[in-house]
Amino acid sequence: MRYLFRPPGTDGAALLALPWHQPLEEWDPSLLLEVPQRGISRHVVRFVAEQGKVFALKEIAEPLARHEYALLGEFEEEGLPAVSVLGICVDRPDGQDAILVTRYLEYSMSYRYLFSRPSARQSVDQLTDTLVVLLVRLHLAGIFWGDCSLSNTLFRLDAGALAAHLVDAETAERHPQLSRGQRHYDLDLARERVGAELLDLQAGELLPRGVDPIEVADSLPVRYDRLWEEITHEEVFRAEEQRYRVAERLQRLNDLGFDVGEVELVTSDEGARLRVETRVSAPGQHRRELFRLTGLEVQENQARRLLNDLRTYRAYLEQKTGAPVSEAVAGAQWLAEVYQPVIDAIPPDLVGRLAPAEVFHEVLEHRWFLSEQAGRDVGTTAAAKSYLRTVLPATPEELTTPSVIARRP
Repeated sequence: MRYLFRPPGTDGAALLALPWHQPLEEWDPSLLLEVPQRGISRHVVRFVAEQGKVFALKEIAEPLARHEYALLGEFEEEGLPAVSVLGICVDRPDGQDAILVTRYLEYSMSYRYLFSRPSARQSVDQLTDTLVVLLVRLHLAGIFWGDCSLSNTLFRLDAGALAAHLVDAETAERHPQLSRGQRHYDLDLARERVGAELLDLQAGELLPRGVDPIEVADSLPVRYDRLWEEITHEEVFRAEEQRYRVAERLQRLNDLGFDVGEVELVTSDEGARLRVETRVSAPGQHRRELFRLTGLEVQENQARRLLNDLRTYRAYLEQKTGAPVSEAVAGAQWLAEVYQPVIDAIPPDLVGRLAPAEVFHEVLEHRWFLSEQAGRDVGTTAAAKSYLRTVLPATPEELTTPSVIARRP
């Protein structure tokens, strides 16, 4: 047998003692981790935990495993929203398929969970739009998915919104650029698969009343075309409008979740023509800023919300001391005196229900709600106590992320 692992090698080394010579279906259950909220796969998939980290193992034909291993590695380097690949095991005895190893996407949710139990925060429209954003990102990167479906997608909460991540890339193809025909063929495949998956949920009485599977599936091309047009079209405007119209367009793209690369402005008799090159990587301005100030690694919307609270706290410190407070000092104090006490207060039996940054975001939302009721600012400490007592316990236990389950005695 041969193993190939991507850096850091320590993650791969921790898995070497597993019985790779045996078919995954025959592995001792004591070696495996039961993931409460897993999706459906046409391949044999098992989960293992080592050193507090969770990995997904998928048995698949070697050519497909090598193809997916290479593509997922490229996606990660480019910042595309996909699972992180760790390695593959090939040349297994008796002609067995290869095993592809990926890192479990922490705090992720399957479509079966989200569609069967939509909350006020995640409507069916929001889920559909999130899938469309993922497909557009991939197409901008020249990636023909070939198997875009809800089953091959995982969703994560990001400050109340949702972010979609590709899970399965075995049918994906990389091109310098996709033609309109390639994009729409991929979109047609997605529409068919999503419709079939929702009909399956409906047959199992897991789809909420009032949700029409065909209507949802048929809305995909409409939503896709609207987003694609928004992020790729050229605009023409008068010279005197140039400054604010360019800024307005760039802000609109950022709000949609796309970074802006090269901006080309061509002037002519008819006005200024704006062409924007849209980056396909996940936007990272707020994530990078929060990491610089606090060392926290979170998602983009979460980072934006936490930065707003940090800046408010910095203004409070300056008002309190009557002197300027540096970003670095404010970041360190906010982390120690505001953020960490909230996270440390989470009861042990509720740890892992939501990502820590998502908990803090929800505490801020709860603070606003309580302050509106009280007619005054109740403060983060009081809001956290109330949230941890009344709101977080209502978060379903099956959402607890597997790495937390693996660390429990």
